[in-house]
Amino acid sequence: MSLSGAHNNRGEVKVRDSLDDLSTELADYIAELSEASVKERGVFAIALSGGSLVSLMGKLCDAPYNKTVDWSKWYVFWADERVVAKNHTDSNYKLAKDGLLSKVPVVPSHVHSINDSVSAEEAADEYEFAIRQLVKTRVVSVSDNSDCPKFDLILLGMGPDGHVASLFPNHSVLNEKDEWVTFITDSPKPPPERITFTLPVINSASNVAVVVTGDSKAEAVHLAIDDVGPDCPSLPARMVQPNGKLVWFLDKPAASKLDHPQQG
Repeated sequence: MSLSGAHNNRGEVKVRDSLDDLSTELADYIAELSEASVKERGVFAIALSGGSLVSLMGKLCDAPYNKTVDWSKWYVFWADERVVAKNHTDSNYKLAKDGLLSKVPVVPSHVHSINDSVSAEEAADEYEFAIRQLVKTRVVSVSDNSDCPKFDLILLGMGPDGHVASLFPNHSVLNEKDEWVTFITDSPKPPPERITFTLPVINSASNVAVVVTGDSKAEAVHLAIDDVGPDCPSLPARMVQPNGKLVWFLDKPAASKLDHPQQG
């Protein structure tokens, strides 16, 4: 069974029975956006996160995507990163390299990872500077509504607490309006030091996909998507309200507490 549909103003919700079906759906979605972006702009600027997201992207390494996607036009960024060495098990870069980037012909100079040899604050500043240079050359588009970068696609996971990227509930960085990339040194889950895109950057993207699996996240999915009223705590995931298009990719356990999953 496959469920999908528009969900009030919280974007399109796709629910799939199995992780295999969800992976195929996600690969199709990314490949289509890549093709459309390359056709329109000549490049595809994509930002990744960590967690189970990269393994769910794994089908991009297989036929037909490994041949049909124009990997040479991909520019890869991270919506958040742990401030650890690139070969550390906690590194989102390492996760993506091992699970995807080493298996497809992405141009190495198009892969923009953080400087892992400086402090969290310096890493965030350097990363923002690098993105600003690429906005100037329009490798990354610029928002129609602000000076923010407009990534073609930002891929996010979500934690059981409703955090996305490294934007955690009740954290002061949720209120950051001026920086594109900021840092935290007190992440509630290890490792403590991280850099993260801010909400204005996430919400300036042309497309945002939030990929969530497992019943441990079902309550957060409900609070992030359903019309829960003003008295419920506003999770970071609910603050993802892009100017572009928002799509949720859920397995059935993650979607189990949604009020109205729609047949599509």
